[in-house]
Amino acid sequence: MKCFERLVLTHLKDSLQSSLDPLQFAYRGNRTLHSVLTHLDSTNTYARMLFVDFSSAFNTVLPSKLITKLRDLDINTSLCNWIMDFLTNRPQHVRSGHICSTTITLNTGVPQGCVLSPFLYSLFTHDCRPVHGSNTIIKFADDTTVIGLISNNDETAYREEIKHLATWCTDNNLLLNTTKTKELIVDFRKGRRGSHEPIHINGMAVEPVSSFKFLGTHISEDLSWTTNTSSLVKKAHQRLFFLRTLKKNQLSSAILVNFYRCTIESILTNCVTVWYGSCSVAERKALQQVVKTAQRIIGTPLPAIEDIQKKHCMRRARSILKDDSHPAHKLRFSRLRNSFFPRAVSLLNSAPH
Repeated sequence: MKCFERLVLTHLKDSLQSSLDPLQFAYRGNRTLHSVLTHLDSTNTYARMLFVDFSSAFNTVLPSKLITKLRDLDINTSLCNWIMDFLTNRPQHVRSGHICSTTITLNTGVPQGCVLSPFLYSLFTHDCRPVHGSNTIIKFADDTTVIGLISNNDETAYREEIKHLATWCTDNNLLLNTTKTKELIVDFRKGRRGSHEPIHINGMAVEPVSSFKFLGTHISEDLSWTTNTSSLVKKAHQRLFFLRTLKKNQLSSAILVNFYRCTIESILTNCVTVWYGSCSVAERKALQQVVKTAQRIIGTPLPAIEDIQKKHCMRRARSILKDDSHPAHKLRFSRLRNSFFPRAVSLLNSAPH
């Protein structure tokens, strides 16, 4: 069944390539944005970011609404009928040991663990798009972020956008969890931090935060990476204990290196192209100190974080150059300051046309 789902998934992607929401970043490689940084380069501007939380998003998808949207995207009727049959009348029960619950029939949601489910959800939300040009709605599967680029203290468009999103959620059977929804405000104007009116959704105020963990990376209101790097270093140090334990048990250097790369280096280099270029010297030293400690334990040289970042940036820059639909493709012609990925920007600008 999973093999057949992969065939259907490939067919759907091929049929919808030009119709896919460019701001749905899940299941599409090497997608990045820099709109907030560009906006903040202007005077009397700031940005508000609303990190939306949906309650059981995948379980609330209405198959009938999904099929209507697929037909609007000109998906073949036979395929629409197959997907409808795939999502409805699904028996489900829970087993614990020798005990089995009563079987119920589900007609709502996309089944978890299925190959098709994440992509079907992204198609279900493809029409969730901003109504104002100054706003952006970024999606990574069910992680949704509303970004409002505010100029001259005029938040009318941003607040209307959030009301429109709440209405869209109601119309599409998605429950917007206001309690878990957070807002981050990036405002570098003197004396303005902390003076913004809160956002309300369905009569409840959204909690403002100074930092937010978004897709594994901590974003702070001052756009520094102190919180992010501190979190990575702390987590990596915890894994060093296991590396020492393996060393005491006299495992080979090859196994120790593999363990380091899988469980420690993978943490230190998560989204490294985004944040490393803007880290302070102290933060870079703290990251590299973890590598040096691992080297002493293993007794084998390990690649420096900076070298890994350069390699990843070059690979990403080449990928962006080949993809003219990429949101960051035009960065080669930009002169951004304080970029999240300054090394990538430099590589793009220096690459041949």
